[in-house]
Amino acid sequence: MRVSSIVDRGEDAMTEIRSLVVASDLSAPARRAADRAAMLASASSASLALVYAVSGSALDELRRWLDTGSGAAQSIFEDCRARLRELAVELGARYQIRVDDLTVTGRVVEEIARIGDERAADLVITGTLGAGFVRSRLIGSTAERVVKKSSRPVLMVRRAPQGPYRSVLVPVDFSGWSGPSVEIAAAVAPGARIVLMHTVEMPFEDRLPFAGIDARAIDKLRASACAEALRRMRDLAARAGLEDGRWTALAPAGNDPSTQIVEQEKAQDCDLIVLGKHGRNAFGELVLGSTTNRVIAESSSDVLVSTSRDSE
Repeated sequence: MRVSSIVDRGEDAMTEIRSLVVASDLSAPARRAADRAAMLASASSASLALVYAVSGSALDELRRWLDTGSGAAQSIFEDCRARLRELAVELGARYQIRVDDLTVTGRVVEEIARIGDERAADLVITGTLGAGFVRSRLIGSTAERVVKKSSRPVLMVRRAPQGPYRSVLVPVDFSGWSGPSVEIAAAVAPGARIVLMHTVEMPFEDRLPFAGIDARAIDKLRASACAEALRRMRDLAARAGLEDGRWTALAPAGNDPSTQIVEQEKAQDCDLIVLGKHGRNAFGELVLGSTTNRVIAESSSDVLVSTSRDSE
């Protein structure tokens, strides 16, 4: 069902990308993330920094095992620095942008989060392990730990970028995380079609007949819940300033939002999913990353996790 509205963008909407930080380990997945970041920086005239955080404990362990002092470890560190600088120069020349490169030592995830804060990053961008023989390996990785640690929105890049994002799925649950998710989707993908989606959950739906509620009444309840969801998605679109014809709203029924999200990702041919770091389920309980983790593991698109929320 299509619903749309024409309004001015609110003052609290995220209207532009100004600063980007990319976590890189110089692997192929990290290169895809760097390419996406450079593409975003070029389109938005944002600053871009590549960060290679070398584990200090790993260097110490190497020194201990080699028993050759600091020379070998320092040589490895300098090689990483040189390779990162080469990547920065290459991306700068290709996209006609300035790319800073920072090679640091310490706890990898903490260093990435620290630099994201220092540079007031609008996005921290990282690769994932890609689609391997065990999909669940996508989570539990550095990317997932960055999402948990970072106070900044995190974009996990899975696909090699072929151009700007074309179609963005934004699952919403109408908690305080929903509005900022729509706004950052509009900022990151300004030319994309936005698909807002709310999974309509009917608690104990399979038990309602045993409580004397007939099928017609259940259908009516479900229809009312869908209509309410569409109205609230219209309000979210209005707040984010989404133009008429740019967005659609979906309200599928189901008791497993993550399954619905992955199904709609494919059905809508989306190349980016944007969702909040946390949310609330049908019972008002706080869900700490469970849906996000499943979407990261089971989807095939890039995933952007928003870390902003409205006061409720």
